Amino acid sequence: MEAIILAGGLGTRLRSVVSEVPKCMAPVDGRPFLQYMLEWLQRFDITHVILSVGYLREVIFNYIDSRNWPFEISYAVEEEPLGTGGGIRLALMKCHGDRVIVLNGDTFFQVDLDRLAFDAPVTLALKPMRNFDRYGAVDWDGKLVTGFREKAVCTEGLINGGIYAIERSQLDFALFPKRFSFEKDMLEPLAAGHLVAGQVQDGYFIDIGIPEDYARAQRELPEIQAVLKASDIVVTSDADTLLLDRDGVINRWLPGDYVDTWDKFIFLSGILECLRNWAGRFRHIFIVSNQRGVGKGRMTQEQLDAVHARMLSEISAAGGRIDGIYLCTAVSEEDPRRKPNQGMFDEILAAYPDVKPERTVMLGDSRYDRDFAANCGVGFVLMETAEITLRYQEAASSDS
Repeated sequence: MEAIILAGGLGTRLRSVVSEVPKCMAPVDGRPFLQYMLEWLQRFDITHVILSVGYLREVIFNYIDSRNWPFEISYAVEEEPLGTGGGIRLALMKCHGDRVIVLNGDTFFQVDLDRLAFDAPVTLALKPMRNFDRYGAVDWDGKLVTGFREKAVCTEGLINGGIYAIERSQLDFALFPKRFSFEKDMLEPLAAGHLVAGQVQDGYFIDIGIPEDYARAQRELPEIQAVLKASDIVVTSDADTLLLDRDGVINRWLPGDYVDTWDKFIFLSGILECLRNWAGRFRHIFIVSNQRGVGKGRMTQEQLDAVHARMLSEISAAGGRIDGIYLCTAVSEEDPRRKPNQGMFDEILAAYPDVKPERTVMLGDSRYDRDFAANCGVGFVLMETAEITLRYQEAASSDS
């Protein structure tokens, strides 16, 4: 596949926080936003990337030229702003083949590009969304996009995720002026002619075009990268049983607090998509978690059960599954069920005779999980978000 990234935007709405680099180069946790996009593309069979550049393009040139990439990179240079349509047309002139993926340079949408079919001259990746007013909604009949609605308050609907699969031989760009909007001037008439397909994918989505979402990206993009890295290691193991810690692996860890109500439970970015994938990869998936907040009287068992009921419902709705939740609410480190002691795993082995330690892997975020895995004789993978890595290193240092 070939991919075009539209990276020529002026980023006027971000000027208050990012002013000296093009929008795609806005730093996120110390790295350009574009780097997250390019690293995502490396997960697929992309052989050629064309960057459509304009404003402050030298910054992009210097960054790209300073690194090695696993695909060919070309530039389509806009000497003047051409709009999204003009930018795509210029970039298509650099493409070698007929089928091209187009991505907005300020949007990260966790789409499985291998599943994004070329079902029409243009196929849109559609993102389900709730309670939004920043984006216009897309009307879709299950295959074709039938219309686009203006921005308005919407409780639930689909939005254009900013990723297009294009059959360029079926599009006549000569009909349009030098500068035009791909979305308004081309997509809308094509949709009216039943020539735009849509495919719903519910992966992680963020558009850094406004300061509020740019600030949100500072935590979420590094987090999703850590989740994907851990998932890559887990799925390539020989295991058929997966053990998961909860806090810091499924949901965000709350320093000094307990997740005693659902409003405190925040899924790690991208973890629901991973759980969906793991459901098809592993025979068994169990949560093994110390929850001494109950033993300390900081929350009740009923509160914990309510949180887990909602968690399981959300995981199931996303296509994932959890086969069992094993908890230790005791405070004492001597309790045989409390990690790093192996009591909870012994219960799993008794309930599921087909579970074998040598075919089991643990995904955790602390030295307790590491030591629990060692005591059980199972493999261990560390969830390496920045805050988890720091906490893990501090604990390991104190151990030594």
